[in-house]
Amino acid sequence: MSETTVAPDVADLARARDGDDAAFGRLVAPLRRELHAHCYRMLGSAHDADDALQETLVRAWRKLAGFEGRSTLRTWLYTVATRMCLDQVDARGRRALPMDLGPASERPVTGDVPLTEVAWLGPYPDEPGARVEEREAVELAFVAALQHLPGNQRAALVLFEVLGFSAAEIATTMDTSTASVNSALQRARKLVSEKVPDPTQQRTLREIDDARLREVVAGYSAALERGDADALVALLTEDVTWSMPPMGHWYAGIERVAAFARAVPLSGDCGTWRHLAVTANGQPAVASYRRPPEEPDDAPCRPWSIDVLTLRGERIAAVTSFIGAEHHAAFGLPDSLP
Repeated sequence: MSETTVAPDVADLARARDGDDAAFGRLVAPLRRELHAHCYRMLGSAHDADDALQETLVRAWRKLAGFEGRSTLRTWLYTVATRMCLDQVDARGRRALPMDLGPASERPVTGDVPLTEVAWLGPYPDEPGARVEEREAVELAFVAALQHLPGNQRAALVLFEVLGFSAAEIATTMDTSTASVNSALQRARKLVSEKVPDPTQQRTLREIDDARLREVVAGYSAALERGDADALVALLTEDVTWSMPPMGHWYAGIERVAAFARAVPLSGDCGTWRHLAVTANGQPAVASYRRPPEEPDDAPCRPWSIDVLTLRGERIAAVTSFIGAEHHAAFGLPDSLP
């Protein structure tokens, strides 16, 4: 999935080397989004990607005088970003989903509490107009699988498979040998192939009529808002899963998922739901807003979760509800709904 190289403006590069920060800003502006997505794939968190991108640009600004033009500015910036991310991977470890921690729960857990000691995988807001290849490279299953790889394998796979770097270029980026890169790629491909289902979500979505896809998303939202378990179950595959990071419990199979839905989100104890259709990780999603039952009817619904839907055919095979108002802020969503 190679991307078009963006050539820097020669005059701006000269100005930036002389300390013109506005010229540097113009040089990196076309690359900010793809660098941010790269950091997200490496780190599994949009918030961590924000920090990593900021630090990458600070490091690049400080080292720009040493950029000799032997590669493109884009390749050089990816080298800085990759090394920055590898430092963070070594320091923080990998991010997880609930199914990485243990088996599915056999019965609904009410009053589940967040596991704050776990570094959780987070959702990623889609860029309007992003290409299929860009959306495919941030799909939830792919990014989750990357988190199971050591940093060097993760970086090698992303640089080779997603960004189209050669093994020799990756060796330079990671300050290692081409043989080491090829070995890392072989091991990384094996693990990712075991964890990422086929077909990809992009292929699945291309085979679904747009109107039907909107129906599925709207039906999911409406079922939750009405408390309609039968309507929700009709949208699910038999082997559906539902997880809710930062909650540790998760559910597998339509019977257990339905039991959980009836006991928790569809019960009156959760209050009132409202939803907005969004896209996340290249997949259909809904932003969930909740008003607790103890609040008056005219109180607004507040951000609760970003529910990323993974489809198989025309049905939902997985619901990953990323709970936390901070996700809504990252998506630029309103802080309340009436």
